[in-house]
Amino acid sequence: MTNLVEKLAEQAKGLGVSAAYGEQQDVDGTKLVPVALTYYGFGGGSEGDGDDAPSGGGGGGVSIPVGAYIKTAEGLRFDPNLISLIAVAIPFIWVSGKALAGLIKALKK
Repeated sequence: MTNLVEKLAEQAKGLGVSAAYGEQQDVDGTKLVPVALTYYGFGGGSEGDGDDAPSGGGGGGVSIPVGAYIKTAEGLRFDPNLISLIAVAIPFIWVSGKALAGLIKALKK
């Protein structure tokens, strides 16, 4: 079982900001620091004891680029990735609309 957990943890190392954007960049004295929403999960199972016991597992993750912090001589600012933010916001907007519709329906009764 220990080998399975180690293998899954090794695969999860590649997820993160660097998977969505890459490393921090310096361009003509301007520092670009990427920002990403990253989450992952994995699980495993085993039946029996010992090294020869059958086991299984899997995992996955998502890395969504959200924007970048840009540091210049004038200061620090955040430039969002609007396409990703809209894609991430759609489910929240849908749930909020459903909740608001249910609330209005309940108040009308």
